[in-house]
Amino acid sequence: MDIQANDFELFGVPATFAQDLAQLDERWKALQREAHPDRFAAQGAAAQRLAMQWSVRINEANRRLRSPLKRAAYLCELNGAPISAETNTAMPAAFLMQQMEWREALDDAENRAAVDALEAEVEAARQAAIARCAELLDEKHDYPAASAQVRALMFLARFADDIDARRALVGQ
Repeated sequence: MDIQANDFELFGVPATFAQDLAQLDERWKALQREAHPDRFAAQGAAAQRLAMQWSVRINEANRRLRSPLKRAAYLCELNGAPISAETNTAMPAAFLMQQMEWREALDDAENRAAVDALEAEVEAARQAAIARCAELLDEKHDYPAASAQVRALMFLARFADDIDARRALVGQ
């Protein structure tokens, strides 16, 4: 294993947004078997520590590659378009208006049905944003535009958490 390898290289998969999750799972298991600290017991504590570090690295790569949001952000960063969510909050006006409407709808949601309806709408928007990321990353190779789409996905993920919290408040 090459310490300089990116996650895609480490897993031996193409550096694309579209990934076969079953293949990732198989590669993760194979890599974990290869790096398991018990395989290095006879080589001493230093070799076991190194194997443990590899195991952690493999797990981090697996989490990043399995998550559409993390995978998209990683691809953007690898291709020179970092997300910079802390400093780059620019979003299209239409998306900002949609955020405001969703926030108001969430504040007004007084029962489970209203929360569920909002959740369905936000999930549809999330799926559309994921599809747009796939197009921008794998077909158009437009990493700056994909970076903006990832920031939108980050908002949608946080908003989904807010929806869950509201659901707990309204009960049944």
